[in-house]
Amino acid sequence: MIRDITIGQYYPVQSPIHRLDPRTKLAITFFYLISLFLANNKYMYLTAILFLGLYILPSKVPVKYMVKGLKGILVFIMLSVVLNMFFTKGDPFIDWWIIHISWQGFRTACYAMLRIILLVLGASVITYTTTPTKLTDGLERAFHWLKRFKVPVHEVAMMVSIALRFIPILVEELDKIMKAQQARGADFENGSILKRLKSLFPVIIPMFVSAIRRANDLAQAMEARCYRGGDGRSKMKPLKYTGVDVAAYVLLFLYLGGMIAMRILMTDWIWNGVA
Repeated sequence: MIRDITIGQYYPVQSPIHRLDPRTKLAITFFYLISLFLANNKYMYLTAILFLGLYILPSKVPVKYMVKGLKGILVFIMLSVVLNMFFTKGDPFIDWWIIHISWQGFRTACYAMLRIILLVLGASVITYTTTPTKLTDGLERAFHWLKRFKVPVHEVAMMVSIALRFIPILVEELDKIMKAQQARGADFENGSILKRLKSLFPVIIPMFVSAIRRANDLAQAMEARCYRGGDGRSKMKPLKYTGVDVAAYVLLFLYLGGMIAMRILMTDWIWNGVA
């Protein structure tokens, strides 16, 4: 299961989404996440799914590959579903013994599960289709205006990019450590929850040591290449918007406008139980 986590990995392939400017993909990700929190009925969620499909399919990243990344948050998804299903009051849907589920709770749980899945898939497209260098450049250019307020934009962008790229590396390291501990007789799957939590302590310490060692190696490699921050640095490939980026922005704002319109127009329908 550990190796199935694909969030943060770059999928090298030639596609229209890969060729988009990273600032465009940042804007798509940001506004798409906002639209998901605006969604409150099935029509809006259906529109969000269709837009995400139009975003993922041209990227040529296999859907199965992206769905693998959801396994890492499966527990969080199930916890959200259970909390919404059993603690939302309303008209009875299932009322048996100690199990009390309302129609409103069932609908809220379904929406919560769908929102989390779409959030993860929508946010991870940018890391699947953007190299670390371009992602750093895109973050720096997108938030360049913050330099007026003395915010170290380049350093922050570099840290975010490194953190995203360290996810698959640390996941692979965790898998190796767990296999090494299992070869020594450790059991991570059987026993009570408390026993399984205790068995993770021999994994956590080597994991921290490995992360610190890798961070130190990275720092030494950056110093060896005379890295001194973003001031005065030039770009080998400066970011430039193209016609594809303009078309992507048009589609994005049409989608966002449609979601806002549905949110406003369908509010009365929801209260009347139509949507």
